[in-house]
Amino acid sequence: MEQFFIVIVVLAIIGFFVFLYYVPINLWITALSSGVNIGLFKLVFMRIRRVPPRMIVEQMITATKAGISITSDDLETHYLAGGNVPQVIRALISADKANISLGFKQATAIDLAGRDVFEAVQTTVNPKVINTPPVAAVANDGIQLVAKARVTVRVNITQLVGGAGEETIVARVGEGIVTSIGSSKSHKEVLENPDKISKLVLSKGLDSGTAYEILSIDIADIDVGENIGAKLQIEQANADLRVAEAKAEERRAMAIALEQEMKAKVQEARVKFIESEAQIPLAISDAFRQGNLGVMDYYRLQNMKADTDMRNSISQGGQESQGTQKP
Repeated sequence: MEQFFIVIVVLAIIGFFVFLYYVPINLWITALSSGVNIGLFKLVFMRIRRVPPRMIVEQMITATKAGISITSDDLETHYLAGGNVPQVIRALISADKANISLGFKQATAIDLAGRDVFEAVQTTVNPKVINTPPVAAVANDGIQLVAKARVTVRVNITQLVGGAGEETIVARVGEGIVTSIGSSKSHKEVLENPDKISKLVLSKGLDSGTAYEILSIDIADIDVGENIGAKLQIEQANADLRVAEAKAEERRAMAIALEQEMKAKVQEARVKFIESEAQIPLAISDAFRQGNLGVMDYYRLQNMKADTDMRNSISQGGQESQGTQKP
């Protein structure tokens, strides 16, 4: 009997704790004393659906004390959807105190989109500064300038879901800086009036379609870089020189080839001439045999050749004697 009694007592104690686990009476009493109207069975069903009743009740108490009307079903639905219920409640309270229009559905949508809704509200109240990386641009006189900017932004709650992030803001500001410097006639003009860049970039509406509202763009630093214009001119001159050298080499190669071709033709003509001279004695022989050439004709031909050779030797001798005379 004693063992049976002990078993009954142990089972009763276990059942009592199980009852308290699924029927959180103390939590229900706390909610009622805080002005939160929530049924006891609703807390039991929360436990069955694996929703922590304590977190729901605590957040409802916090929201009620802050004057925000919200139901347990809304919080439970957001928790089951994977949202951060305490973060949403904190954001709603912070937005209400700062007179920022932020509804529960909008806050839960921002939270489920993966953004920190409480940080978004804080950024709306207290704008933050985004430092852009160095942006290099070239003015019309060919001088490169490297600029850094500080962009002051605050969150645009209405466009936080689906709006572009900080990377888009930085990219657009960098594009605006390049455009502003590139349209300047001289780099000195940019150095004298850096606020001209800020005004030009700010007037382009770079925050369109983003989750932020740009409040100001300040040029933090401008450094003078390389003389890109002169460098490009030097590179162009070197390229033109290489092209001219290549064309000259091409013309030289063509001239050499033409010279070799002419030499070959001259050599070929010489060979033909020698072959033709070799045929003369044969032709004379044939003329003798056929009776077309007599002996006297042959002697006259030889005398004419001798006379021609003599005249050539005399003329060459006269030219040499004139070349040796002293002035």
